Amino acid sequence: MRTIGKTRSATPSAYLERVNRAIDFIVNHLDKPIRLTDVSRAASFSPFHFHRVFQAMVGTTLADFIKRRRLEKALSLMAHSQMSLTEIALACGFASSSDFSRRFKQTFHAPPSRFDIEGWRRAHRAQLEAALPEGIARHHLNRMPEPPDGDGFPVRLRELPKRTVAYIRVAKPYRGNAVVSAIERLVVWAERRGLADRQWLGYQWDNPELVALEDCHYYAAVEVDDVIPKGEIGRYVFPPMLVAEIEIRGDIALEVRALDWLYGVWLPRSRYFPDDQPGFEAWIGRPFAHGAEYFEINIQLPIRAVK
Repeated sequence: MRTIGKTRSATPSAYLERVNRAIDFIVNHLDKPIRLTDVSRAASFSPFHFHRVFQAMVGTTLADFIKRRRLEKALSLMAHSQMSLTEIALACGFASSSDFSRRFKQTFHAPPSRFDIEGWRRAHRAQLEAALPEGIARHHLNRMPEPPDGDGFPVRLRELPKRTVAYIRVAKPYRGNAVVSAIERLVVWAERRGLADRQWLGYQWDNPELVALEDCHYYAAVEVDDVIPKGEIGRYVFPPMLVAEIEIRGDIALEVRALDWLYGVWLPRSRYFPDDQPGFEAWIGRPFAHGAEYFEINIQLPIRAVK
């Protein structure tokens, strides 16, 4: 039987590692029934102890966490796909469209068929703008002109192989320098292992235009051959995927404009739908190599062909 380390500092580190594994399991199985025994097994806890640990560390019960993630996924599909509400209900793990509608109305005070998804996006965009640090051109976020018909950003399609990443999960990423601090710690970790010049990624399972900022999490990651999760360092394996990629060399306003164009202009005119994976910021070189106001990254949107 494996024993817990002798130092007091090893205990919270081990718990964090296990809860991260549980969250990874949940976000990867939202379209299926999720049982406490399965999640706790992924976290290497007994179901009884895991439920208590999860609530203490995440701040909500496992059931409420799963419900929120399913509703957030549903919001994203409502905003960015052409799926019917029945298809969305099943893709998000609800027993039926009526079950989805009832739970959605309980949370958002309107059934999904009458929910103002565009109004919801605008409201959350305003929150995102207010949370950005001063000096990062946040006044541009609500003032991006519609691109001329036929004009926009060059997009290339890339087939990416299966990718294993080591990551640090950042809670409340829009407060202070939490993301920069996490990346700095991960860079130190990677340098010690000769991995610092691999591909660096940033991604979110949450969309800050749809999810309350305090509930968002950002993942700072670096591609690795493999890694054993330990402490705050987690491990996740992304499947092979097709991505639409745009190269960005500029500030956050340029990135937001490119994302708006990719989702609002290019995607509807293409023969693709967004796939059920997060969008990526794939850094060109190391993260923040040019400071916090100028970025060189490739935006990668996972997509699938329309059937």
